Amino acid sequence: SSVDTLNIKNEFNDFSKEFKADIKIFDINEETNVAIFVSKELHCLNDLLSRSFSSKTNISLIISNHKEAEKFAKLHDIPFYYMPVDAQNKNQVEASQQRLLSENKIEAVILARYMQVLSENFIEEFSGDIINIHHSFLPAFPGAKPYTQAYNKGVKLIGATSHFVTPILDDGPIIDQDTEKVSSKDSISDFIRKGQDLEKKVLYNALNNYLGHRILRYQNKTIVL
Repeated sequence: SSVDTLNIKNEFNDFSKEFKADIKIFDINEETNVAIFVSKELHCLNDLLSRSFSSKTNISLIISNHKEAEKFAKLHDIPFYYMPVDAQNKNQVEASQQRLLSENKIEAVILARYMQVLSENFIEEFSGDIINIHHSFLPAFPGAKPYTQAYNKGVKLIGATSHFVTPILDDGPIIDQDTEKVSSKDSISDFIRKGQDLEKKVLYNALNNYLGHRILRYQNKTIVL
């Protein structure tokens, strides 16, 4: 029998008011509609499409500013939308993306190596959550080819970070992180391979915990249960 979530919420009303708590009740039998945004690097997209998750999820659509991801979308029978972006059409493209998210009742957007900065308006207009993945050493190595920069600098540790997206770039609450040691024995190809493995693992963990409603957000932090 189905659970009356509205009745459960009403039962918690007094508790919520007394402790000024924000209480959310989820039905584990309901699917979460997810959209994936991706560019040319497809390792995270391919990994997510091949995974199983702890809770029901419906990857409703894939949006990309390049055509490379279309083959994976077709393989998994997921609608694909090619939307090239530049400085001149950014506002129009984001408006079209917003319409797609609304029409498909998307609750979460996953930036699986989407190499475009979402506008503040897009982030504020979207009613769901946006999760991003990037190299944890990006602040030290901004711009193109961060793995090459890290290799040339002789770093001893590389990593990846997943976080919720906020209007302040790369400043959202962190969901998951991981690192791996590297050494002078590693080539640039080794750096890239190890880094991409970390990205896949960290993004999957973040999405899996999100779908399982195991993430509590407080101010600019998260507690992952």
